[in-house]
Amino acid sequence: MLKAGIVGLPNVGKSTLFNALVCNAQAQAANFPFCTIEPNVGVVAVPDPRLQQLSDLSRSRQTVPTRVEFVDVAGLVKGASQGEGLGNRFLATIREVDAIVHVVRCFEDEDVIHVSGAVDPVRDVEVINLELALADVAQIEKRRERLGRQLRNSKEAQQEDAVLEQLLVALNGGDASRNVALSATEEALVRPLGLLTRKPIIYATNVSEDELTSGNAHATAVQALAQQEGAGCVAVSAQVEAELVELSAEEQQDYLAGLGVSEGGLQNLVRATYDLLGLRTYFTSGEKETRAWTIRAGMTAPQAAGVIHSDFERGFIRAQTIAWRQLLEAGSLHEARSRGWLRSEGKDYVVAEGDVMEFLFNV
Repeated sequence: MLKAGIVGLPNVGKSTLFNALVCNAQAQAANFPFCTIEPNVGVVAVPDPRLQQLSDLSRSRQTVPTRVEFVDVAGLVKGASQGEGLGNRFLATIREVDAIVHVVRCFEDEDVIHVSGAVDPVRDVEVINLELALADVAQIEKRRERLGRQLRNSKEAQQEDAVLEQLLVALNGGDASRNVALSATEEALVRPLGLLTRKPIIYATNVSEDELTSGNAHATAVQALAQQEGAGCVAVSAQVEAELVELSAEEQQDYLAGLGVSEGGLQNLVRATYDLLGLRTYFTSGEKETRAWTIRAGMTAPQAAGVIHSDFERGFIRAQTIAWRQLLEAGSLHEARSRGWLRSEGKDYVVAEGDVMEFLFNV
C-alpha cells in the first residue's frame, strides 16, 4: 500500500486537510502548534470512476479500490533536526513513508496564527527542507562513522561509504539527495537509511476557497519552486475539503462545480503522487469482484500478476488483456472477443495504464 506523509509547519492546515481526506476527526485541528502529538494514520480509497463503470458492466458482487495510507505528522519547526518541537520523533515517522506531501500555507487569515509571524510560503518551504537535509546529514555521518571500522576489509563497506560521501557533498552544497543519480546497486545500499530528502515530494498549496481555481501570488511562488526542484505541486483548499465531508456525493459535485473545479483535493493529491512515483493502475473484473491494482510503470504481465499473488508470477502462462475503454465500448467480454479486441499477451508484455486483465497460470 502506498504510504504518504503529510508534513508542514504548524498552523498551515495540515491536520484539517488530513481529517477531510480520511473523513474522520481523529486528528486534532486546533489553532496552536503541536496539537498533533502522535502521528495519525488514515487509509483512503483511491477515487477512480473507471472502477465502478467496470464493476457495473461485470455486475460484480464486490468493488475493491486501491488504497493510500496518509500519515499526519505533527508540525515541524526550525530546529526540528536537533529535536526542537519533538522534531526527532516526527522525522523518524517521515522516514517510513514512500512520498512526502508538504502542505504549504498560501492563504491569509488574521485569525490563524502563523508560527513565523507572517505568510511567506517560499521561506516556509526552505525551513522544512533545511531541517530534512540537516537530519539526513546527521544520519549519513552517523552511518559513515560505523562503517569506518569496516573500510579496510570490506569492499561493500567501501562502496557504501563512497555513495554516502556523494550524497553528503550534495546535501552540504544545498541540494537534496534525491537529485543524486545512483545505480540500482547503490540505491539498495542507502535505502535502509530512509533518507528524507531522497523521498519524492509534492507541495500542496493550501489556498482559500475563493482562490482554489484562480490561485494567488503565494501559490504561484511555490509552483515555480516545485518546477525548479522537479517536485510535484497541487492546489488544495483544506477549507473546501472540510466542507465536502459534510455533503452527499451529489452535493459535492454541485459544490465543486460552483467553485469551477471538477474534483476535490484527494483526487489531485493521489494523481500527483502516482505520477511522481511512476505508478499505474490495472483492473481485474468479473462477477465475483472488480478490483483495481497498483503497479510501477514498466512492469510486465507476470510482474503485475505477482502483485495479486507470487504464485501467479511464478506460474504465469499468459494474460487476456483489453483496454478499459474498449471493454466498456464493447459492453461485455464476449462482445470484445467477437470484435477481436481481447488480446492474449505473453511474458514480455508491458502492462498499460487502465488494462483489464485475466491471468492464466500453473499452480
